[in-house]
Amino acid sequence: MSNSYFHAQSTARKFGGTPEDYIEIHEFLDGSKMTFGDVRHRALLHNTWGIWMAQQMFGRVIMIEKKHGGQKPVAVREIAENHILEDLGFIPEVGDWLNNMDMKVWMGGKQHRIMSRGDFLDRTIKESNGR
Repeated sequence: MSNSYFHAQSTARKFGGTPEDYIEIHEFLDGSKMTFGDVRHRALLHNTWGIWMAQQMFGRVIMIEKKHGGQKPVAVREIAENHILEDLGFIPEVGDWLNNMDMKVWMGGKQHRIMSRGDFLDRTIKESNGR
């Protein structure tokens, strides 16, 4: 699914309540779209860690109003898991994303020499060409 509201509608059909009961959880999981607009944004929270983070943010359960009165608990983990399953078809671990990420020199930390922008670009180009 491409939109948090559609996820919320799907969750309401599955667990009861209204889409508004669930929208904040789905917007949390998709919030990285604010800074990275393609599907790679999912690497941040569409994984086992993101499910635990959703539970940390929203608690273990949210209470949903039943149609005929009363409330029922719905596990936040199940909501987050369902969101990821709808998007990806499985729940990846963080390593599933990271193992498919290209490593760059700058990821290793600060280099202990001054490097000009040109030096950095030359080094990056050489690395991408396999040298």
